[in-house]
Amino acid sequence: MTITEKILAVHSGRKEVSPGELINAKVDLVLANDITAPIAITEFKKIGAKNVFNKDRVALIPDHFAPQKDIKAAEQCKMLRDFSREYSLGLYFEVGRMGIEHALLPEEGLVVPGDLIIGADSHTCTYGALGAFSTGVGSTDVASAMAAGECWFKVPESMKFIYYGKLSKWVGGKDLILHTIGDIGVDGAIYMAMEFEGETIRTLPMHARLTMCNMAIEAGGKNGIIVPDDITERYVKGRAKRGYKFYTSDKDAKYVEVKEYDCSKIPLTVSCPHLPSNIKPAAELFEVAIDQVVIGSCTNGRIEDLREAAEVIKGKKVNPNVRMIVIPATQKIYLQAIKERLVEIFINADAVVSTPTCGPCLGGHMGVLAKGERAIATTNRNFVGRMGHPESEVYLSNPAVAAASAVKGRIAVPEEVI
Repeated sequence: MTITEKILAVHSGRKEVSPGELINAKVDLVLANDITAPIAITEFKKIGAKNVFNKDRVALIPDHFAPQKDIKAAEQCKMLRDFSREYSLGLYFEVGRMGIEHALLPEEGLVVPGDLIIGADSHTCTYGALGAFSTGVGSTDVASAMAAGECWFKVPESMKFIYYGKLSKWVGGKDLILHTIGDIGVDGAIYMAMEFEGETIRTLPMHARLTMCNMAIEAGGKNGIIVPDDITERYVKGRAKRGYKFYTSDKDAKYVEVKEYDCSKIPLTVSCPHLPSNIKPAAELFEVAIDQVVIGSCTNGRIEDLREAAEVIKGKKVNPNVRMIVIPATQKIYLQAIKERLVEIFINADAVVSTPTCGPCLGGHMGVLAKGERAIATTNRNFVGRMGHPESEVYLSNPAVAAASAVKGRIAVPEEVI
């Protein structure tokens, strides 16, 4: 079996499972945010559930429209707070303690290798970087899982993606996953487990692995996953809040397709409007002027991402025609960025630094685009109207390209400003 099949088999109490089978499986963690949890809470009460299955395995995180941007957002966040108090939930994260959910939960050691995790947010697939099966589900599935502690699944088929070769300077996990989505398309892995492996992955740091698995959904994947190794062990050791288990894929496991990529040939990559699969080398887009730069999100808001952007922009100024918004993904990352004087670098460059929030990624707040405006962002989606007006445009890149673009006022590569 593949690693995905093994985790699903264990959690469904079976020795083995096969692609296409329908199973009920126990979940290790259920999560929802201030947009999706209110629907789940309403359904939870409608079905007459007396209690949650485990007070320490239900995570409610207000991060999308938080800090509350308006009255409606405040009411939705209050639903999470009230529900958490009513059922004495141990994993409610208020503003000041919260972060963007998919950065916060791994950081806090609340998701661990071997877990089965569901979340009412499509980017729940992020945690596959730790060797867990994690996937996004609907709010009604979250409601039933909060009560019963299990969920139904169709066992997905698996695709294997093998990466080899040395990465060029500044090329990272974001470029690898954008290149992959560009190759197979936004529907290239529909309801499949995307398993990433190869010599390049084995040396890839955890933050880059999290970025890759985060965007598996942008290829239609059911989940993204990486077999855990020494890098995984170093990341979870000392932070894991409970026991964990490393699963691996059998050598004779079956895959519907195997794709191989020579990473030495993958350039700094940008996804152009209005699909993540619409990729071009960053160096070819030098004529594209921009109005806004966003560095952050559950895709690229970790401390390593901020360090990368700061290295590019240090001692320089944001172009006067551009606004640059930097959003650390969690409070701990924000504090670390202050200690390392990264925040000082950004402010001296005329960028603004925000408290942790999903904010502009979904066109929520803290950087919504007007008609005709164009942004380059380290986020994960660039659909029509994703960051604001339907006639605005979003380009996706890694933090180094985004920072260089802020300086130039157009899409640029780091070598142009360093």
